[in-house]
Amino acid sequence: MQILVAALIAALLALQYLLWIDEDGVRQSYALRVSVQAQTEANAALNERNRALEADIQDLKTGMTAIEERARSEMGMIRQDETFYRLLEKPEPAAPDPKPPAKPK
Repeated sequence: MQILVAALIAALLALQYLLWIDEDGVRQSYALRVSVQAQTEANAALNERNRALEADIQDLKTGMTAIEERARSEMGMIRQDETFYRLLEKPEPAAPDPKPPAKPK
């Protein structure tokens, strides 16, 4: 009877070791769960970016307004019947220089 109890205790200790301490145990499972969640969030952000890029590509393929908008914003192009006005902001006045230190006598 004592041998059976000792064998059961040894089996219990071995199973606890495998569950909590071994690298394939609970810690590894938790780490994998965290990395899967992080990858899922990264994939969602990339999918959103891909959808926006697909919409841009579709606009560029089908409509002239998207091409015209890009030419205006990225290359500064204007049409012949338009007048271009550039508005410059006034530069901020320079801060006055602090008093130079007094020269020792």
